[in-house]
Amino acid sequence: RTSFGLIVTDHPPAFLGCFRDVFVDSRLVLPVVVPEDSDAQANITVGCSDQDKCDDSPCQNRGRCVSLGWRSYVCECHRPHEGRNCAEEYITARFGSEDLESYALFSLDADPGDTVTVSMFVRTRQSSGLLLILANSTSHQYLRLWLEEGRVKVQVNNFETLLGRDVFSDGHFHLVSVKLDAAEATLLQSAHRQGSMHIRPVQAHPGDLVFVGGLPDLRASASFGGYFKGCVQDLRINSKRLQFYPISTPVESYSLEKLVNVAQGCSSDNTCAANPCLNGGVCYPMWDNFLCNCPPNTAGQRCKDVKWCELSPCPATAVCQARSQGFECLSNVTFRVESNILHYRSNGMIQRSLRTVSLSIRTRQSAATLLHAQKDSDYLTVSLLDSHPVVELQVGADRVRLQTQGLVSDGEWHTVELSMENQTFLTSRWIMAVDGGQEEPSLSKTPAGGLDFLREGADIFLGGPSPDAVVKFSGCLGTVEIGGLPLPFHHDTEMTLPRPQEERFTRINSNAGLHFGCWGASVCARNPCENQGVCEDLFDLHRCKCTSEWTGPTCQESTNPCISSPCIYGTCTNLPEGFKCVCEPGYSGEQCEAEVDMCENSNCGNGATCLKGSESYSCLCPQNLTGQYCEPPQLPVFTCMGTRWNHSCFNGGNCSEAENTCDCLPGFTGQW
Repeated sequence: RTSFGLIVTDHPPAFLGCFRDVFVDSRLVLPVVVPEDSDAQANITVGCSDQDKCDDSPCQNRGRCVSLGWRSYVCECHRPHEGRNCAEEYITARFGSEDLESYALFSLDADPGDTVTVSMFVRTRQSSGLLLILANSTSHQYLRLWLEEGRVKVQVNNFETLLGRDVFSDGHFHLVSVKLDAAEATLLQSAHRQGSMHIRPVQAHPGDLVFVGGLPDLRASASFGGYFKGCVQDLRINSKRLQFYPISTPVESYSLEKLVNVAQGCSSDNTCAANPCLNGGVCYPMWDNFLCNCPPNTAGQRCKDVKWCELSPCPATAVCQARSQGFECLSNVTFRVESNILHYRSNGMIQRSLRTVSLSIRTRQSAATLLHAQKDSDYLTVSLLDSHPVVELQVGADRVRLQTQGLVSDGEWHTVELSMENQTFLTSRWIMAVDGGQEEPSLSKTPAGGLDFLREGADIFLGGPSPDAVVKFSGCLGTVEIGGLPLPFHHDTEMTLPRPQEERFTRINSNAGLHFGCWGASVCARNPCENQGVCEDLFDLHRCKCTSEWTGPTCQESTNPCISSPCIYGTCTNLPEGFKCVCEPGYSGEQCEAEVDMCENSNCGNGATCLKGSESYSCLCPQNLTGQYCEPPQLPVFTCMGTRWNHSCFNGGNCSEAENTCDCLPGFTGQW
């Protein structure tokens, strides 16, 4: 039994199967053993095995093996692989190598049908650029694909537009597919749906052109973000390929018309050739990118950002703040009458336009010059007037004056910010805000130019209008900036490292002794509070914290008015509004200071004499008058023998049966 596997191209096809005991003229022909160097047999093996060929996993690159019966199979390959065993890969095309302008041009030599699906593998780190355009014979571009902010954008018929959701400019391969089916366009990226839209029907025809990576016209490509930079692999329209470089496996492909600066493979630019890593950083190339291994105290993609503050360049009285090109030592400075006014000038290397001023202030002074800068007739002044920030600016013939409504002389920190309303113009109205605009900003009525006259030769003063000024600022200043550049309080000689930034203002009077930090006057040094009150320092102002028994600005007023015994002849009672005296008998007045005349309003009548007592009075009655107040006697009303009389019997007399008579006791006489 012999197995045959002969492959021939002539028809009919060669036999595939097994023979056993084949004799010719009684001579055994098969199976026989032939020498190894003999050409008498080809693709013949001894035995007759019917093992499934898919058991040997012949398909490579994750291809799926499908058995077709005895000793026959086919491989279903995953893109971008091809061939009988999926061993071959479609050749990648590199666009934009070394930033060259590149593109490819194909023509459709067959009708794609009613449904058009364009798909390809794309690899790029570019956020913009033209991917593909389908155009008909009249140059009408009915399908456009390009990159915008790292996402795929699709446009059909120059009108309907769809932008993908996912960014894929990450340097990895992504499968991008656009399907035009009747009245709908669908965008997919790595099998994830990116969106769809309604479109007018699109029909591709033989002779249509396919531009990949760009257009012959540079300006036309620029409208889509420029030429594409990256790699494209396994480009297809429906199932038909558009091969930049053909593979050995025969596949059906559209015609390649032109390749311009398109390289074979997906190589990377030499991204480290230009030594992009600064400050001694070591460059490691990546695909169309690079990685910098930065030395200590540097950071950023190119090691451009030196971590200056980690080098501790500032004195102990300051805080280091990183800047775009270096660092700055920030601190507060206290100004008093005896302090020097600080003098600054530009270092002559400032290139930026100066359009803003900002400063921090803490004071209780109501009138003072904070900043004054002048060159020839141009000047800028920031001052306080009646506790309001005021700005005066003159540039050429233009002059503006601003004053805010907010008060800043309350001993708290405040920020004052001045800027041009429109910083793109040479002249503009100016706007001033306090504390970030908590109060309504002030806007100038007329425009004026910027502060570029301060970039060279101008004198800038802090704390007063000039070095010999009599009236000086008293308080604290924080960070002061012009055009984002600080007026430094610390001189270079006070720091361990010089400032590396080129654009800066420098202090002229380097020997000016500064009082760093924010310190108020010693308002509690003499202890102005009385009666054990505690003095609280409120920055150039004191407040006395009194005990519960005392009140007033210096705790001079007692909160217990009875403690001084204000009631002379009475008892003191505390009230919220003061005190009240409850007087002893015989005394009156607010403080019980007046003796009361008990007989002044007595009830003694009928000529009786009032006799004063300590707490009351008594009446001394005349003859025949009795009672507490010496009133005439009142005859009782009584009934005798059923008759009502108007008189009664005195001295124990009894009512007589005789009318109007009394039976008197011995020793008394009279009718009654």
